[in-house]
Amino acid sequence: MIDKNFITSGRNTIIHKIRKIDLLIINGNHDVILISHRGLEVYNGPVPRKKSEAKKAYQEVIDLGAIEVFGEEKKLLFVQALDNKEYKVDYTKEGTGNFIKVHQDNYI
Repeated sequence: MIDKNFITSGRNTIIHKIRKIDLLIINGNHDVILISHRGLEVYNGPVPRKKSEAKKAYQEVIDLGAIEVFGEEKKLLFVQALDNKEYKVDYTKEGTGNFIKVHQDNYI
């Protein structure tokens, strides 16, 4: 069994587990989201093509449309990050200030 750096919960929640690994979230043709121990932001760098490249950069690429994750693109995603906040990523508001918002402070 492969230990993942994240857990999926429900139909649209990702829980970041390991501090030293950053997660790159891919959702179709939308902006790539970077989840680090400091929170969330839009990622503008190159997305690693192979798992080995991602591992060297201390990253893991997560495609929301993959069967082992959610199996479909999402319009709304919740992320429980290691900065003790839950974020809401609303893909219908991409490019605006409401794209990534703090949904809940101190979810633990």
